[in-house]
Amino acid sequence: MPYQFEDLKHACQAEWQAYIEHGFVRQLGDGSLAPEAFQHYLKQDYLFLIQFARAYALAAYKSPTLSDLRQAKEGLQAIVDVELDLHISYCNAWGISEEELANLPEARATLAYTRYVLDTGNRGDLLDLHVALSPCMVGYGEIANWLNNRAQTIRGDSNPYDAWIAMYESDEFQDAMQAEIRWLNERLGDVSPTRFEQLTRVFRDATRLEIDFWDMGLHLSD
Repeated sequence: MPYQFEDLKHACQAEWQAYIEHGFVRQLGDGSLAPEAFQHYLKQDYLFLIQFARAYALAAYKSPTLSDLRQAKEGLQAIVDVELDLHISYCNAWGISEEELANLPEARATLAYTRYVLDTGNRGDLLDLHVALSPCMVGYGEIANWLNNRAQTIRGDSNPYDAWIAMYESDEFQDAMQAEIRWLNERLGDVSPTRFEQLTRVFRDATRLEIDFWDMGLHLSD
């Protein structure tokens, strides 16, 4: 049977569940997350997006086909021209200025995950890079869906973090998530068991680093 993205999740089930259902996520869903924890996360997520853009630039370099090259270009353009501006506006609404964002030091969790992604992409091929990015690219959409299926989640004006959930439950993000899963499924379908084990290690490590990113936000770690 050809491998699929679900096989990666199944092989790393404990780590994936700990990531999707992390305490930061739970508190964000029920509105109990400390505002300073969310602000700390927002600041570091801005720095993460910049490195995410670099990862898409690397994906363009690693692209073996014109289709892959176009996909990488669209991802880079979306981050630089749209997502970063939206993130800056969202941060402003939380009292975080663009000047403050521009002068932020990277937390160790931010450094660890983003540089792991870039290092994995540099050492490996385009599939390695996509697998390293998938906990973020797929995970945030799954987190929004998990929160919406959780009875304790509060939606609307009663939850100061409702806009964050709405961002990742949006049709635009959910469509992008499904497109990424389809891309991964097509490539994973051709890999050998040995290659799948290699990719599983990448996926597990990246998911663990995403857990650390939530920990960083929850505990305001530097």
